[in-house]
Amino acid sequence: MQTSLLVISTALKVLLFPTYHSTDFEVHRNWLAITHSLPISQWYLEKTSEWTLDYPPFFAWFEKFMAMFAAHVDPKIVQVDNLGYDTLATIYFQRTTVIVSELVLYWALQRMLTVMGNRPLQKIINWSLILNPGLLMVDNMHFQYNGFLYGILVHSLVDAKQGKLLRSGILFAALLNFKHIYLYIAPSYFAFLLRAYCFENSENSIRARSWISAFRPLNFLKLGFSVIVVFAASLGPFVALNQLPQLAGRLFPFKRGLTHSYWAANFWALYSFADRIMIVLVSKTPLGQYFNLSLDTAALSATTRGLVGDTAFGVLPTITAQHTLLITVLLQIPSLISVFRKPSFDRFIGSVVLSAFASFLAGWHVHEKAILLVTVTMSVAIANQIGASPSMGSGAAGALVESKSGSTALTPRDVRSFMIVSLAGYIGLWPLFFTRQETLIKVLITVMWFVVVGTGLDQCIPKPAKDSGFSSAKRSLLRHFTTLERLYVFGCVPVQLYVNLVHELVFGQEQLAFLPLLLTSVYAAVGVVYGWLLYSATYFSPSKALEKKKTR
Repeated sequence: MQTSLLVISTALKVLLFPTYHSTDFEVHRNWLAITHSLPISQWYLEKTSEWTLDYPPFFAWFEKFMAMFAAHVDPKIVQVDNLGYDTLATIYFQRTTVIVSELVLYWALQRMLTVMGNRPLQKIINWSLILNPGLLMVDNMHFQYNGFLYGILVHSLVDAKQGKLLRSGILFAALLNFKHIYLYIAPSYFAFLLRAYCFENSENSIRARSWISAFRPLNFLKLGFSVIVVFAASLGPFVALNQLPQLAGRLFPFKRGLTHSYWAANFWALYSFADRIMIVLVSKTPLGQYFNLSLDTAALSATTRGLVGDTAFGVLPTITAQHTLLITVLLQIPSLISVFRKPSFDRFIGSVVLSAFASFLAGWHVHEKAILLVTVTMSVAIANQIGASPSMGSGAAGALVESKSGSTALTPRDVRSFMIVSLAGYIGLWPLFFTRQETLIKVLITVMWFVVVGTGLDQCIPKPAKDSGFSSAKRSLLRHFTTLERLYVFGCVPVQLYVNLVHELVFGQEQLAFLPLLLTSVYAAVGVVYGWLLYSATYFSPSKALEKKKTR
């Protein structure tokens, strides 16, 4: 079955070869050229193209490895000055490298099935990730290598589940040196590995014991040394070349604005939208005079461009990078405390999800594609809960059931938060594909994923007791959703009909050109924020506190 899934997914991705590819395609072609044609001392200095190398060194070496094959396919691919080169051979080669690199994810998911329970229904999560609409759109259409990178992450998480904590930490350290976006979840890894690997009796509180006597200095040294070796292998050559400041400047371009030109579906999309509303109210009504509100006319279009240094607002206070960092840290701290107090895998994966949420919702210049970090880690959390669920037909609907491993069984709230966040996040990616040819594709793969995965997860929720009058006929995709949640799901239809059809018919392509993107981003942001609140409520629920007492 899994082999068939791999064949089907590969065939689908090959069919997507002719679809639209973004400037990221040229970005990676340019990186192939830089790493192949130039010495390492020039990798982070080269700027013939505006798409300079701005990923960590391990990814640069990954590009250099692929460039060895690219040079045989077409030597012009790896010419630094051959900007915008996208012949058919180039397109087919680069898209093929994405598919081949995604075998790392396939391997990781096979391991996840083995470790977390190879149940027929648990294979739904495998399907949902192999045929994930976010990965299909971003990697196999837009063009990136997220499947490869998330494969490394899933390997690391599976190792953590197995108790192979040192290897889990090494893999994550390596992942950080492939793509630094994973710094978003590094605090959760730090808290978990420090407590679980560097202290004894990690499943229980150390209140009755001395922290000093519980400390494992040898494990601490092994973990610290291993991480240092990984970073030394990555950064060492550039330290020797005295290029660390240049490398840091490429990786962390804080001069960019608060919001990306395509608003990510987060707090700042809602904040920017509120500012748009306030601008209208202040300029068109007496509200500004009544509340003594001033209007910064120079900032009227600032939040819709995503330009360098572009962070001003018309009415609301301007948000700085320091503000976003503070809010992100404050949102992450509660789950970090939780996983440090009880570093079970259940607590850890939940903390990873919440750290990803916090960074996506409140981070500086967040790209809409960063929602994948939330949805992929949520998928692993769901797989862990499915593995902990009792056999179908036992338990009560909505009850929090604990397995022998300490993980909690899947509940309706878990499914609702996962499905709403995924739907909102994937719709938030739709503006990346603005050509007519891709409209039907992005809609179909998202809707089919939602229906298939949602229906499958519904089967994973323990049935109510027999005397509740439950029957299989009552099962439906949205049966656990509240009325408001159903309205949100079905509300996506009229919103996207307006965005993709009505707006252009009424206003044309030039007038109010940003309105469709605004509507998509704000509507998606509402769903993501709501899903985050649902997930947080489950993670910090009183039932979770009872779980701690049972495991002592």
